[in-house]
Amino acid sequence: MSRRRRFKKPDLHRRVYVIPNLITSLNLFAGFYAIIAATNGFFYKGAVAIILAGVFDNLDGKVARATKSTSAFGVQYDSLCDLVSFGVAPGLLMYMWALQPFGRLGWLAAFVFVACGALRLARFNVHAGQGDPAYFTGLPIPGGAGLCAVTILLFYRLGWADATTPPPYPIIMLILVYGLSFLMISSIPYASFKKSEVAQKKSFNLLAAMIILLALIAVEPEIGLFLMGMVYFLHGLISALIKKIKRPAQIKQDKSADEPLAQGQTGQGQKENTP
Repeated sequence: MSRRRRFKKPDLHRRVYVIPNLITSLNLFAGFYAIIAATNGFFYKGAVAIILAGVFDNLDGKVARATKSTSAFGVQYDSLCDLVSFGVAPGLLMYMWALQPFGRLGWLAAFVFVACGALRLARFNVHAGQGDPAYFTGLPIPGGAGLCAVTILLFYRLGWADATTPPPYPIIMLILVYGLSFLMISSIPYASFKKSEVAQKKSFNLLAAMIILLALIAVEPEIGLFLMGMVYFLHGLISALIKKIKRPAQIKQDKSADEPLAQGQTGQGQKENTP
């Protein structure tokens, strides 16, 4: 009886459990390579590595859900890897590429990016499972890191920077890093795409736009990826601005709708009290 238990076949679920964490490790590997590339001046390769880390980060969660091997360990391991790949790696990459001329202000920008990314991940873990799953609270850290990476790729594609020439107008990069840091810890909602709208019947225009964007990425990957990153970056800001503009009008409309009801209740009370 004991021998049967000793030679019992291993649980398939435990073997599948390794797969999503292995993909998460590939995310960490790509982020670590981006750090090595940045310290050696290979900024283009570092940017590509960060994008690959984003692909692995998106893939590990889907694999875990498909194989039903999600776990608390996987969530924490994923967050630690994300901090390296999308916090430390892009912060160091942007500093080595464009922020060094600013001295203390430059490395502080890189540090603020890493710190805000860590706060963003901590807040996400604490509030996991709460709120609307269709939206993130604040810019997700892979989105901030990805925009830094595609900006570097765009500058190389347009010939504005290379291994020996720093990018022109580095003040733009400084503002970009500080702006992304603020957006990560903000309360601005960003679409998570967990509830895909592409499968809905009314999403023909969205599907057509995505096909055009994918075709542009295939022809000009640096330009296409930059445009995709900027669209995601701006859509949260524009949506929040539109809601802020509409909110006073909505409040005024609700008050005007409540006034007739309140007047009707007052008149009814006066009739009841009249002898």
